[in-house]
Amino acid sequence: MDEGTELSLTIAQIVQRLKGSHLHSQIERQAKECLHQPEIKLESLKEDVRSFLKTSGWERKLQNAVYRELHVQLPPSHPAAPPEHLKEPLAYMRKAQASWEKRVLKSLNSMSTELGVPLARMRPAAEQKELANKWNEMGTDEPDLTRFRPVYAPKDFLEVLISLRNPNHDSSEDVSAKSHWGLIQVPLNVRDIPQLRQAYSELNLFTGQLGIDDHAHIHPVVVEQDSAAAQQYSRQGCPTGLRADLWALILNSTNQPQDVMHYEQLKAGVIQHELLVDNLIYKDVKLTASNDDYYFVFEDFLYQVLLCFSRDTAVLEHFKYNSANPPKSYIQGKVGDDECAVVYPPNGVIPFHGFSIGPFVLLVQRAVQAVQRLQGNVHPLLLPIALHLLLSFGYSVFVPAV
Repeated sequence: MDEGTELSLTIAQIVQRLKGSHLHSQIERQAKECLHQPEIKLESLKEDVRSFLKTSGWERKLQNAVYRELHVQLPPSHPAAPPEHLKEPLAYMRKAQASWEKRVLKSLNSMSTELGVPLARMRPAAEQKELANKWNEMGTDEPDLTRFRPVYAPKDFLEVLISLRNPNHDSSEDVSAKSHWGLIQVPLNVRDIPQLRQAYSELNLFTGQLGIDDHAHIHPVVVEQDSAAAQQYSRQGCPTGLRADLWALILNSTNQPQDVMHYEQLKAGVIQHELLVDNLIYKDVKLTASNDDYYFVFEDFLYQVLLCFSRDTAVLEHFKYNSANPPKSYIQGKVGDDECAVVYPPNGVIPFHGFSIGPFVLLVQRAVQAVQRLQGNVHPLLLPIALHLLLSFGYSVFVPAV
């Protein structure tokens, strides 16, 4: 595939994805409304409308949306390649991924059977009312969670990665001291030290970082609301006072009325139905944040974010362009019938030990913002690794902005 064809295909895919977005309908509505303005002339209609969208800030919003879509585009491949090859080209990796997913789902189903707790149930009216009344103080509950155990820990996932082997690789050809370096022995092409220095040259700073803001005024990057510029600027470090705004800008995360409405819908889902994974979330929060001298004050915040996040089906979009597959279970009494298989939990991400630390990497003031940023940027496969690093090296620098 030549460069021109590849570019045309990428543009067509991005246009198709944005056509069904809320941003598309907003821009379309603004373009129609501006036709009534006197400065819009019929003889230069196209240029005048484009100029209006640019001066009113809609062009920049569109640029940010396109920039974000470029980061989730699948790499170009042969048109005859099967779908599973697009997500992960290595067969042994796909096999290991499927085995891991089957193991995790089996652990969850076994827990449901052993404890006699259904995967999902509708809460009685009295229980719904009680939960709605104490939504902002769920941490005051002390449910008996001794029977519930984490489905897996990051260490379990690490052991799976360590056991990975390429069946086509002849390790006898290059046995040396280097072959024993590192725990993961998969022969993948990685950058050497000079290449890493070149790729991450921005990290070779010539000025010290003291952890305080250099300037009290708002940085021009934030004022311009340019996602690409914000990412480039952040490569050399984010001032503490601007970190929340810059991260939101890089992720193109906006707090619009429709986002608040979406959060309220997820909240209603939590109140109406109880999931087995809710108990895993409760227990993990109790084991991690609640026992921490610094983070126990965010216990209610974590419940609000993670319980809503577990119901957010928008997260399923991520499974289209990474090697993971959403876990599925069956409607009661329909085991084995593929037509009755449903994604469980609804967002496709089964909580694990340390999962509740995730929202601490998001600098937000309200739970609705945390849910939105998790929704648009979580990577189901890399979450265990990322959170394992947070737990291993400490997470004192990742605190919600309140």
